[in-house]
Amino acid sequence: MDTLSYKTLSASNAMIEKKWLLIDASNAVVGRMASQVARLLQGKHKVEFTPNVDCGDHVVIINADKVRFTGKKWTNKVYVRHTGYPGGQRFATPREVVARRGYATLLEKTIKGMLPKTKLGREVFHNLHIYEGTDHVHAAQNPQPYTLNI
Repeated sequence: MDTLSYKTLSASNAMIEKKWLLIDASNAVVGRMASQVARLLQGKHKVEFTPNVDCGDHVVIINADKVRFTGKKWTNKVYVRHTGYPGGQRFATPREVVARRGYATLLEKTIKGMLPKTKLGREVFHNLHIYEGTDHVHAAQNPQPYTLNI
């Protein structure tokens, strides 16, 4: 066997070609959409995926205000956070999060939870851009429409 034919290729920052993808979140289920967006942000859909390099694409999500949950998750699902003080545990349902902070925060919280909790995960998260309407400021980047597999 020729051992050179089995050489593993590790991508570097110079080799990576980042694209801009546009996702329409109209009538999309939050968790299913978030898992696919997290995959796109990490670059796991690319052949040259390398775990320690930011090889993912920029993702622009529009119509974030038209996402949906299945079942009774709008009222029964609970997000937990802590203020850092004794007895500072706070609970909120998705309906309360949307009323207080908006749909963009809800999607950011969901997608961020599906990314790695490392320096690279925080760096990759900056490639996510969420807008509640159809207008966005990334028209100059010419984002390509991307259809979700849901």
